[in-house]
Amino acid sequence: MTLEEITIAKLLYKLGKWAVNYKKSVVFGALALLIALAVVTISLGTAFNEDLSIPNTPAEEANDLLKDAFPDSESGAQVQVVFKASEGETLDSEASNKVITDMLNSIQEDDSDVVSVATPVQLQNLNEDRTVGYGTVIFKDEAAEVTQESIDNVTEKVEETRDAGIQTELTGDVEFSGMHLGAGEIIGIIVAFLVLAVTFTSFLAAGMPILSALIGLGISLLTIVIGSNFFEMQNVSLTLAAMLGIAVGIDYALFIMTRFRQQLAEGHSVKESVAIATGTSGSAVVFAGLTVIIGLLGLAVTGIPFLTVMGVAASISILLSVIVSITVLPAILGMLGHRISPSKGNRFLKKITRTTEGKPSKNRWGKFVTRRPLLVTFLSVAILLVIAIPFTHMNLGLPDDGTAKQEDTTERKAYDILADAYGEGFHSTLVVAAKIDANENPEAVQQDLQAVSQDISELDDVKTVTPAMPNEAGDVFIISVTPVTGPNDQETKDIVNEIRDISNEDTELLVTGTAAVNIDIAQKLNDALPIFALLIVGLAYVLLVLVFRSILLPLKAVLGFLLSIGATLGFVTFVVQDGNMINLFGFPGESPILAFLPIIAIGILFGLAMDYEVFLVSRMREIYSQTRDPKEAILAGMRDSGKVVVAAGLIMMSVFVGFMVTPDAMIKSIGMALTFGVLFDAFVVRMTIVPAVMSLMGNAAWYMPKWLDKILPNIDIEGEALLHEKEKERKTS
Repeated sequence: MTLEEITIAKLLYKLGKWAVNYKKSVVFGALALLIALAVVTISLGTAFNEDLSIPNTPAEEANDLLKDAFPDSESGAQVQVVFKASEGETLDSEASNKVITDMLNSIQEDDSDVVSVATPVQLQNLNEDRTVGYGTVIFKDEAAEVTQESIDNVTEKVEETRDAGIQTELTGDVEFSGMHLGAGEIIGIIVAFLVLAVTFTSFLAAGMPILSALIGLGISLLTIVIGSNFFEMQNVSLTLAAMLGIAVGIDYALFIMTRFRQQLAEGHSVKESVAIATGTSGSAVVFAGLTVIIGLLGLAVTGIPFLTVMGVAASISILLSVIVSITVLPAILGMLGHRISPSKGNRFLKKITRTTEGKPSKNRWGKFVTRRPLLVTFLSVAILLVIAIPFTHMNLGLPDDGTAKQEDTTERKAYDILADAYGEGFHSTLVVAAKIDANENPEAVQQDLQAVSQDISELDDVKTVTPAMPNEAGDVFIISVTPVTGPNDQETKDIVNEIRDISNEDTELLVTGTAAVNIDIAQKLNDALPIFALLIVGLAYVLLVLVFRSILLPLKAVLGFLLSIGATLGFVTFVVQDGNMINLFGFPGESPILAFLPIIAIGILFGLAMDYEVFLVSRMREIYSQTRDPKEAILAGMRDSGKVVVAAGLIMMSVFVGFMVTPDAMIKSIGMALTFGVLFDAFVVRMTIVPAVMSLMGNAAWYMPKWLDKILPNIDIEGEALLHEKEKERKTS
């Protein structure tokens, strides 16, 4: 036995035995840790934010310049209170103006955290027919520090103007309609439970992976919440960690429990069955978890802080899921023992699944694929390529109230009222910082600014340009530009690029605003994507060469992943951006693709794809090494591992669907990408294209140059050597 084999499989075998020997201590220790973390979390609270900015981009440089040039303009969070008069009335009438003024003043009087308020009449922002306008509420603190009490005060006070017949909605820096998670996720877990019940033909056995996953999820989420108090972290990081933690936690427990039940069926004791399952399938779980973690930590190569934090938070969730799977789960299995063995299955479930004890699977799908490999390969690849076509015109952007909020939220209503009253361009106003030489002749400065303003006003799709406003030093001027089009429209992005191109040696123009940020994020991600993809694909190939001892199989696995990720992003573009079936999936409306979705999807789906590839093909390799019959190896892998891969894929999808049905469009789009990513990769690529292509390749699939085979380390992720050792011990005993 090699050092690698001893380190991975045998240590986990010993860990499994230890967990059974101290099963009560392990389980209650995990629960005690959960309680301790919960106490710490309650005492510290949470400190998440929604900042998705990227440092060192042109838009951020513009923001930094404006903060330095206009220090007195910095203030706390702002809330826009949007008013729409009832039919036949105007907002500047004496009655309407009094109701609005009294309401806004009462907000300030009842909350010492409010610095100032202003009415639409004071701000002179009424639309042409004077039926729509917006007031402001300015807090002394930044948005993340505004208390819930202050938020509640605003929401309660606006009922006064609503009662007076004036439609009143809220938008701005403060969140009034937060993410609502819960129901969809619970449904996803219930579906996962049913899949497990059918897989194990036992309701008791089906509950164990759920229990194990929830323990790991609780520990990881509480750890991340505590970490938010010490590190800058976004809300979406916690959601992503929850999404992955529950999904992989159930899947990893499924792999280990499947082996445990198999060992029980072969006559091993409970302790030995747990130890062998932990040493064999546990090794695969450790490898799978590390693969996913590597993909997530690879997000750091983008150089984008919030993506790096998201990757780290999700990695913590995966790591703790792995640790719980190889420690707490074995302890739970030691407690239950033969009560979840295959012989104790539920009669009703066995009847509806037509499961007969000791009778092998008919493996109809495996036989179908291997008999028609060329046709199956052609059709499967063609389907994925067609689905991937919309990916070629993907438009990246960031969510705003018009695309991320549901129609019944106050932010979405405010967005629509303002867009109808002032045009879509109201929401895409650009802030241009004109930087000039303060020592230049004042007349020359004015001429330069007039020329710049004129050039900007003559650009296509520019609606208005405000006069340049200087700072105290006279070296930086602010110009507000309102486009005709919305913040995510290509025309608005073109305006940003064209304004930046107007810069000359006398006047440097820096642009910020939603459209400018979108452009910079998209560019930053486009620059990082090739490096990230190369890292992921290269790593996958090297790891699979070590695992499968083959040159061609890893190449096939990587190409299959590229097919599935292309189809995933193509389908998301088809629905979210192109607007097909958006009502079916519950999206508020057409919108650009979340800017960081492609790179997140690649990082996560890479790890999951490699999990399924390893679990399926490692069994094929085991049989091929014994028989040297490629077809028999494929059929054995499909028969013995296919059922578990299908169950794992269905579990992943059910959990991700739970997040896909949430109201928040950002979480919904991530959930959709992961749901269909698993669908395409697990069912089309791994369960269809992989066996079909391997059938076409025959013995060549397992080709490995002898010189390379000798120098590469042997990674036994399935614990094959451990099984051989235990089999010898069994025969000699």
